Formats: sequence, C-alpha cells, structure tokens
Amino acid sequence: MKKLIQFAKESYAELRKVVWPSRDDVVSSVKVVIVSTVLIAVALGLVDVLLLLGVQAIF
Repeated sequence: MKKLIQFAKESYAELRKVVWPSRDDVVSSVKVVIVSTVLIAVALGLVDVLLLLGVQAIF
C-alpha cells in the first residue's frame, strides 16, 4: 500500500510540473487538424473517383 501512495504522490508532483497549453494554442491546433483532415479526405476522394473512372473505362 505504501508503494501505491508513493506512486500517487510522485504522479501528482510530476503533473504539477507540466506546462499546459493555453486555450489559444489548443484552438489553433484543432483548426490545423480539422483543415488537414478535410484536405486529405478531399484528396483521397478525388483519387477514388479517378480510379473508379479508370476501372469503368477499362471494363
């Protein structure tokens, strides 16, 4: 039980050392993730359509 309590105390001490990002940092990171996800989805959709057209042209 002593090891568990010691672990909890050390974990809490380490969490106090963490530099948490500001709200603005989080919002800007979320925007980057959303934009990049949409761009990749559009690119993959375009590749899918082109491959589908190619396969349909062959058969």
